[in-house]
Amino acid sequence: MQVKAIQIAKHGGPSVMKWKTIDLPNPGAGEVTVRHTAIGFNFIDCNHRAGRYPLEMPTGLGSEAAGVVEKVGRGVKGLKVGQRVVYIGKVGTYS
Repeated sequence: MQVKAIQIAKHGGPSVMKWKTIDLPNPGAGEVTVRHTAIGFNFIDCNHRAGRYPLEMPTGLGSEAAGVVEKVGRGVKGLKVGQRVVYIGKVGTYS
């Protein structure tokens, strides 16, 4: 599955953010795929982008989102396709 995402390949100002089409793998064991309907924008995202809290490059930005479960990986319990969810902590929610 291909999705649109904001990614960076180097640290810097807002101009380093690029709108890209990326391949999103199928969810692995214990994972789900979520179609985002809302994302959070926080100051730590600016710090990640600027390199004050470096991430391995290239990387997405953002660490919280809400959306709808699109796919469910093996062994997932308590979540199903079509369910609305919210999560925090996985970098790459600007997608």
